[in-house]
Amino acid sequence: MTALQRFITASAMTNLADGIAVVAWGWIASLLTRDAFLVALVPVALRLPWFLLALPAGLVTDRVDRRKLILRMDALRGLAFAGAAAALWLALPLTPAPAEGVSNPGLYWSLLVAAFVVGGAEVFRDNAAQTMLPALVPADRLERANGQLWSAELLTNALIGPALGAFLIGVWLPLAFGLNALAYGMAMLLVAGVAGNFRANRAAKSPWRAELAEALTFLRGVPLLRTLAVTTGFWNLFHQMIVIGVVLHGQENLGLSAQAYGLTLAGGAVGGIAGSLMGEGIARRLGPARTMQVMLAASGPCFLAMALAPNAWTLGAAFAAMEFSGFVWNVVSVSTRQRMIPDTLLGRVNSVYRLLAWGMMPLGLILSGVVVSLGEAFLSRGAALVLPFWVAALGSTLAAIAVWRAIRRGFAGLPG
Repeated sequence: MTALQRFITASAMTNLADGIAVVAWGWIASLLTRDAFLVALVPVALRLPWFLLALPAGLVTDRVDRRKLILRMDALRGLAFAGAAAALWLALPLTPAPAEGVSNPGLYWSLLVAAFVVGGAEVFRDNAAQTMLPALVPADRLERANGQLWSAELLTNALIGPALGAFLIGVWLPLAFGLNALAYGMAMLLVAGVAGNFRANRAAKSPWRAELAEALTFLRGVPLLRTLAVTTGFWNLFHQMIVIGVVLHGQENLGLSAQAYGLTLAGGAVGGIAGSLMGEGIARRLGPARTMQVMLAASGPCFLAMALAPNAWTLGAAFAAMEFSGFVWNVVSVSTRQRMIPDTLLGRVNSVYRLLAWGMMPLGLILSGVVVSLGEAFLSRGAALVLPFWVAALGSTLAAIAVWRAIRRGFAGLPG
């Protein structure tokens, strides 16, 4: 097995665990409370570290061996999932979820803490992985390598993982978290076998403020990277707005079981895998600028289709279209970033970029709960649950219009 194959397989294992948890976090939270805002706080805890820890993760990534950092963060995530499984086991059987407040405060807070630890370790792990990949393949093969990586991650994270997570929830609730510790252990064995030195080639370490300033100066000097970071941030905000909406909308409006919900999410995985594998070819045919413009413009109609979907099949098809466009965008965006940023700066600039791009996720989750709560004052519960989809559709359409020309100018300004 080559180093790249080990790297991709390890990412697939960790993403299998994350895919199982995609269903488990929101679903188990909904068994403790029916309050949309309190349900949203669990994935908020999972995503908040992207805002709090993105910059420290970049500084650390450029100072240490990136392979060893990945190993440590996978170990931490495995321990957090094992702790969540133990807390859930001790709390069984669960009492019915109240409309306000939570039925088991101790378990609810355990989930919040576990989600925050998992999310924090993911920030460091993912930043290290994105900066390590260019050391494994030539620059002209980055689109292909990223496409292979994301297709493997999506196969496990969004196709196999959610379906398996839904099955495990039906068998025994703690299994949805407990199995993840084993997956992280297997991933660590694979990464440990990747030979090489994965430290940034730097003459000396500077004070952290100077290192961060260097990254900010670089990012400010490249308009295209700024545009892509901000655009991705707003897209992620709108995407996260529908996460809790999908859980509650699926349960209450469409009557989906945990298994049907997991299979609906699997529709998104099919689209995402197709986008990951086809992204390189689409970019070569249309050019990177036009590819990103078209994929961004497709987001609004996809969010709108989710709001109007009458059943699990149509909701899954809308997910597929949304994830297809999103992952074609990612193939071009991340590969462009990996080529443009020097290796000695890659961890830090990547972290600043991802602070802008991923730091908006917690805000999107909070806005989802707020929009539903405010909507219930004027609309029926069912109508209020789809409001986040309408807001996401409008917002992503306006974002596409706002950056259309900036994307074209940014790519036109790149050297030959």
